[in-house]
Amino acid sequence: MAKLLEFEGVSFIYHSLENETPALDNITFGMEREEFVAIVGPSGSGKTTILSLLAGLLEPSSGSIKIDGKPIKEMRGKASLMPQRDQLFEWRSIIRNVTLGLEITRTNTAENKEYALSLLKKYGLGEFIKKRPSELSGGMRQRAALIRTLVTSPEILLLDEPFSALDFQTRLNVCNDVYSIIKEEKKTAVFVTHDISEAISMADKIIILTERPANIKGIINIDLNKNLTPLERREEPNFAGYFKTIWDELEAHNDRRT
Repeated sequence: MAKLLEFEGVSFIYHSLENETPALDNITFGMEREEFVAIVGPSGSGKTTILSLLAGLLEPSSGSIKIDGKPIKEMRGKASLMPQRDQLFEWRSIIRNVTLGLEITRTNTAENKEYALSLLKKYGLGEFIKKRPSELSGGMRQRAALIRTLVTSPEILLLDEPFSALDFQTRLNVCNDVYSIIKEEKKTAVFVTHDISEAISMADKIIILTERPANIKGIINIDLNKNLTPLERREEPNFAGYFKTIWDELEAHNDRRT
């Protein structure tokens, strides 16, 4: 059976008037349906470029990307990006922020609006639908941003360091929230982060990139209890072993640069 997502020999070069900057070099990996994959690597190694390719914001210089066995060009909207900051608009209520994607795609039907409302109620935001973003906590705003991504019914969620603007304690709680929502809604997710512990606590497998132009240095399958929350998974006995393995891989990169 074909994988839900297939990256095959994908390379990407940024072009400018002055020069060319290779960002990715022969990236190949696949994902099963409902799998949660984290991508880690040195700063500037092309992690966000992979998300941009998946979101259709960029096209590969070479290689192919397929979703459900079809070229990504034919699957527009099947991968939806949740950016680093929640990007909720203060002049719109929470329900109108959440349904913004439906307005843009002209799919703001009564059925889809009802689906958005049901998600807000299901995940503890039902009483806040008429509030403005500034009236919500950081964690609640992130939940709203994730629901905004879900209401367009994407096959794959793309998470670009969505917790980076939060303080440490809020970040741990929001990790739990986002993880539980993604699992409950049976979604597939690609998650970019600089935080190794965060990646291990949430992912089924972790892709380690080399420095730019990035290729895949290693893929580590994470065998932790999937019924635990990310916070609880941090207490698992083999968590520290995964951390050391990934840390050593990234430190080897730093050693070569010094």
